[in-house]
Amino acid sequence: MKKLGLGMAVAAAALMSAAPSSAQGSKRIAVAVMDFDYGTIDNWWGQYDLGKGMADQVVDALVNDGTFRVIERKKLDTVLAEQDFSQSDRADPSAAKLSKVGKVLGVRYILAGSVTKFSTESRGGAVAVKGIGLGGKKTKSEVNITVRMIDTTTGEILISAKGHGESGKGGGASFAKGGFGVGTNSEEWRTSGLGEAQEKATTDLVAQIVAKKARLE
Repeated sequence: MKKLGLGMAVAAAALMSAAPSSAQGSKRIAVAVMDFDYGTIDNWWGQYDLGKGMADQVVDALVNDGTFRVIERKKLDTVLAEQDFSQSDRADPSAAKLSKVGKVLGVRYILAGSVTKFSTESRGGAVAVKGIGLGGKKTKSEVNITVRMIDTTTGEILISAKGHGESGKGGGASFAKGGFGVGTNSEEWRTSGLGEAQEKATTDLVAQIVAKKARLE
């Protein structure tokens, strides 16, 4: 009986010592995702904010992955408005502004980036899109995004990653004159060539960020 009691005590002690380590290992790092810059992309999207749409998709992918805690977008938008962030701040925000945003949100890490390619091409070149649907058997859609994970306390870039996606699909997305006719959350968009390329680029990007997570700890 004494030996059994001693064994149980040792086992209990081992479990207690392991518990803090397990809890610490399950702790998720909080991050905020800025709207992406898209200044290098031809502005045929009308009033549609391509950078915000891309950031929303990255947020969804990060949330579904579960590795990070992601700050709610409305809260981030409110803080950015208060700090007078403009589109020109998206790709390369100043350390001073990042520090203020991080303090208000209670996060140390912010993800900022750019959409560097968002296009559909045919054999003869880029497809005209104003008022014309995208289509054709030789269509190739491509999306490239580049991001940096920035430490708001130092301004240091700790993670840099690039996501790439392409699709050979044609059709599936139409564009209205003067603006974007199909939302990126719609089924029509997701089944289009650009929609598929965007999803692949996002998946590629998030996988790279998660793989480099140790750099933040």
